[in-house]
Amino acid sequence: MPEATKRKYRASSEAPPAKRRSAAAFLPAKKAAAEEARRTFKGKAQRTFSPNESLVGVSGKNREQKPCIRTSSLFKNNPEIPELHRYVQAQMHFGNKRSEEYSAFCSTCSKAGARTGKQSIPVLLEGRDALVRSQTGSGKTLAYCIPVVQSLQAMKSKIQRSDGPYALVLVPTRELALQSFNTVQKLLKPFTWIVPGVLMGGERKKSEKARLRKGINILISTPGRLVDHIKSTKNIHFSRIRWLILDEADRILDLGFEKDITVILNAVNAECQQRQNVLLSATLTEGVTRLADISLLDPVRISVLDQHHAQSDPERGTLPQVSPLPPDEELDSFAIPGGLDQHVTLVPSKLKLVSLAAFILQKCKFEKDQKMIIFFLSCELVEFYYHLFLRTLPACSGAPASRQPPSASTRFKFLRLHGNMEQEERTAVFEEFSHSKTGILLCTVRTILYSTWGPRISVMYNAPSSPAEYIHRIGRTARIGCRGSSLLILAPSEAEYVNSLASHKINVSEIHVEDILSVLTRDGLKGSRRGTQKSRAAGPQEIRRRATVLQTVFEDYVHSSERRVSWAKKALQSFIRAYATYPRELKHIFHVRSLHLGHVAKSFGLRDAPQNLGVSAVKRRKGNLNR
Repeated sequence: MPEATKRKYRASSEAPPAKRRSAAAFLPAKKAAAEEARRTFKGKAQRTFSPNESLVGVSGKNREQKPCIRTSSLFKNNPEIPELHRYVQAQMHFGNKRSEEYSAFCSTCSKAGARTGKQSIPVLLEGRDALVRSQTGSGKTLAYCIPVVQSLQAMKSKIQRSDGPYALVLVPTRELALQSFNTVQKLLKPFTWIVPGVLMGGERKKSEKARLRKGINILISTPGRLVDHIKSTKNIHFSRIRWLILDEADRILDLGFEKDITVILNAVNAECQQRQNVLLSATLTEGVTRLADISLLDPVRISVLDQHHAQSDPERGTLPQVSPLPPDEELDSFAIPGGLDQHVTLVPSKLKLVSLAAFILQKCKFEKDQKMIIFFLSCELVEFYYHLFLRTLPACSGAPASRQPPSASTRFKFLRLHGNMEQEERTAVFEEFSHSKTGILLCTVRTILYSTWGPRISVMYNAPSSPAEYIHRIGRTARIGCRGSSLLILAPSEAEYVNSLASHKINVSEIHVEDILSVLTRDGLKGSRRGTQKSRAAGPQEIRRRATVLQTVFEDYVHSSERRVSWAKKALQSFIRAYATYPRELKHIFHVRSLHLGHVAKSFGLRDAPQNLGVSAVKRRKGNLNR
């Protein structure tokens, strides 16, 4: 009994004073309301959300034995959220209606192509080298594919398959290679004698060599795979090359293909000097201009701005004039689609997981035909959050955990895409997401999805490492004239990143995190208080209670087995490693020492900060050596 009394007083002495706890609370409220919320949580939350109801993916035996463990408060000791004074407050209206779905595909595509194609196609048909700068999703693929097909089919001597490549198109990723190949295939339907082909990592080199031996006239490839064939395949040649196109040149350089591009240019120059070169990019960086200097000859500069910024002369039209490469002061400006709404929210680390889950629930349950892409820093993060959301969020939406109705399974269709997947699986995911009207794709930056009908919402769970990368992430939406939205999630210590974007003329509007979490109180979600008229306008304490319950669902799932706890720790380890790789110029914003390990652990469903994160990997390595 004395020992229990000592423990009681020791616990009370370690607790923060009431005044400090109230000041640090994320959603301020009166003391009486706080006491009432605590009593409500203690009395009702555990009864309404028992393990049998809220725990998903755990066996029935474990459900009976494992008691419901209340999570520690998500709203205590959080850092203060700074105010973004210079940015306008935004309302939560991400879902923009798409015009007649896909029935107006042809008209939409022609209108979008008019912005880039109207300026670039006449110049490319004249045979001039060109540097085309245009925002992502503005029809750049069609802008160079149409002139290529037109010039090849009009050749006097009919092209033979055995002639080999007449056009070489270099793209940064496998997904973009597939998209470009599909576009060329559609354009070549009337011209069956012209054969397109694609080379990319993950495919069997033996089958690619067989296709090269038979002949490919329009060759689309990723730089790394083409260099591999240049070094090892004897029957590849470039003697008849008439077109050399570098699509998404800034991404090619960002992904580290500069040396491969040099090898390819040397190989092509050794066999063919007379050709037309085209370089397309959404951003104009130093690397892009340097690449243009070595690959283009007296180029025409074509800068396609959005309709809000484009200046055209109705009498003279919008054809570009021959101009030199842009001066240095223009290198930091980016072309952003006019139909894109950019948002940012500052979220304490402990609330990042429930905030992202609440955002997904709002878009997928209460809005129709939502298509979302979420970016993470590493493959391990994609795998962890994919399985976590797949096993928990459909049940939290109010659907039975045992058997989901077709509507619920369609609304919460989770897909994943990252570099550790087999190529066949990556291609299948790419095709499924591209042709689907709804879905949530979790992916890494290096497997960034290039899709004509892109997602309507782009979410950056972790901040991009550069403004150029930010542009490419938000560019996955608002494509070819459609509306779209982006959401950047930052920790309070990362708020200065918004100023970094503003210095490149990228302005975002703020959304408060309590507006995102408020969706958890709406009718239709599991455990919501039905019949109350205030469910849509619940107070701060109810929002807190619901967020804590949702966090409990995630933590119960993670802690239901040692294997899942180990998996969560590995994902946390991967996040810390990736966080340490931010470039030097952003280290004052993103530094590992600024992370609170206990708070970050909450975003992985862990109840406490794990100890000795690096020891397990060392022990495992030693164990393998001993075996």
